[in-house]
Amino acid sequence: MKLKASKYELIEVAQGRRPADIYIKGGTVINVYSGEFLQQNVAVYKDCIAYVGEAEDSIGENTEVINAEGMYVSPGFIETHAHPWVVYNPISQTEKVLPLGTTTTVNDNLFFYLHMGPKGFKEMVNDLKQLPSNFLWLVRLISQSDYDGEREWFNQKDIQDLLQLDEVVGSAEVTRWPLLYNGDPFLLETVEYIKKIGKIVDGHNAGCSFEKLNSIAASGVNACHEAITAKEAFDRLRLGLWTTLRNSSLRPDLAEIIKLVTEGNVNTSRILMTTDGPQPAFIEKEGFVDGLVRQAVQLGVPVMTALQMVTLNAATYLHLDDYIGGIAPGKKADIILLPNLIDFRPDVVIADGKVVAEKGQLVVSLPEIDWSKYVIRKPFAFKKSFLEKKELYLYPHDDSNKPVPVIHFRSNVITQRKDMILPTMNGYVDLTNHEGIVYTALIDRNGKWITRGFLERFAVDLEGMASTYNTTTELLVAGRNPEAMAKAAVRVYEMGGGIVIVDKDEIILEIPLPLTGMMTTSPSFKTAVEYHNQLLAAVQERGFPFHDILYTLLFLTCDFLPGLRLTPYGLYDVKPDQIVKYSTPLYDVFIC
Repeated sequence: MKLKASKYELIEVAQGRRPADIYIKGGTVINVYSGEFLQQNVAVYKDCIAYVGEAEDSIGENTEVINAEGMYVSPGFIETHAHPWVVYNPISQTEKVLPLGTTTTVNDNLFFYLHMGPKGFKEMVNDLKQLPSNFLWLVRLISQSDYDGEREWFNQKDIQDLLQLDEVVGSAEVTRWPLLYNGDPFLLETVEYIKKIGKIVDGHNAGCSFEKLNSIAASGVNACHEAITAKEAFDRLRLGLWTTLRNSSLRPDLAEIIKLVTEGNVNTSRILMTTDGPQPAFIEKEGFVDGLVRQAVQLGVPVMTALQMVTLNAATYLHLDDYIGGIAPGKKADIILLPNLIDFRPDVVIADGKVVAEKGQLVVSLPEIDWSKYVIRKPFAFKKSFLEKKELYLYPHDDSNKPVPVIHFRSNVITQRKDMILPTMNGYVDLTNHEGIVYTALIDRNGKWITRGFLERFAVDLEGMASTYNTTTELLVAGRNPEAMAKAAVRVYEMGGGIVIVDKDEIILEIPLPLTGMMTTSPSFKTAVEYHNQLLAAVQERGFPFHDILYTLLFLTCDFLPGLRLTPYGLYDVKPDQIVKYSTPLYDVFIC
């Protein structure tokens, strides 16, 4: 991190020979280094803290004095594992979470890199330096779903070049962790490079046993946020991994995994917390990092310990504790003033040495970003008319006595394969008189392939839906009515990405997501909340039985969670590592 204030200037302010820009007076400083609550003042000069103590010598004629009497002076919160693409975007995420006290977010770059490439991503990172908070990045080494050309896109030269950026603190989670377990050369060589330049390697080891976790730790991974029980959290901590306790919209597990702290009597210096990219309505209701602290304290974690997990511990993990994570001279002036230690919602937020929010509202402007200038991939590389052919969405099958594989949802994101006998007509499966199942298709945006299948226990009364919001960002279509599916797909094509639902030949919901097919370009977080709520209500009215539709769509097309998946290579059963039915060249469908 680069600081504006020089050491000479900070020394002068500390000695009262130069006036402070901001002087926080009369508050209780939360000292996360010593674990104490101290009645002290804090002097800020430019973007740094210059002094912490009882003296008032640095108050000058033009110093802004903030009366913090009755308030707690805390370091700004740090989110070490953010996904700024859950319908919201980097600007709207910041608009929401900065007033809640999160002054540093470390963000996954997956969909930005997939659609922008290294050049566009670097340009965006540079432009986002204008944000009034620390907006840092973790870069993906591979995608979340294997596809033809993946290793060329995620190549060593480009990835290492991105890792050199000051705003990049390391590599993002490798969701396909068996590649690490099996010693993938590219991943291991890149991890070695990351270690050499002093940055971090984030991890994602869902379902990884203690024995296998040994190999993951040996591969160089630093952290894991995928524990869903206290025992799994213990496994990670005992093997030297930074152990990140998660509470998200998809996995609200904190009440269970916090037992690592409340009942485990463990050293908490290597324990973090994360929201792991929750859907917009979750943040609106539960908060962001402030919500993690609030719930942890309610569950019995001492206040100081909870705050250390999202300040000092997080900064130390990121190798940034020389700059952020505490209230001390020479550190960056990212400070929040808390009226109490119950709800952890700040009255004042100071970031980069400036007051940026008061009473939950931003008081500074955010940059206006032209997102389109970074993107190099076209939304679709084929004619819109291709999507109008209803046979595109039907499942070819001419033997009514032969079972077909069906994706059965056990939960929001966990599926299993079910082989079912389904009726046929004219060479296709016919669901007209068969309830409980919908057609689905994943269509390559470049027009090369299509993977078709069926969904059970999804939204059983859905006529037609199309979405580019999924791990692959290809066009995912589902429904019982091929004509409605076609109409939804065409409309998503026209919007350049998004989600559309069609019912009785009418478009009843339209969510434009032109930024990589995943995000609204609106700077308002409320827009993302409204879109999410409309989508969830619409699918639940049509039989969707779960609570997090965005993650259902996102992970249906991945290749690392248990069950049968819709992937670029075909219907893929994850546990046996088997393609059940290969994708079809799209050209073959069009010439039929």
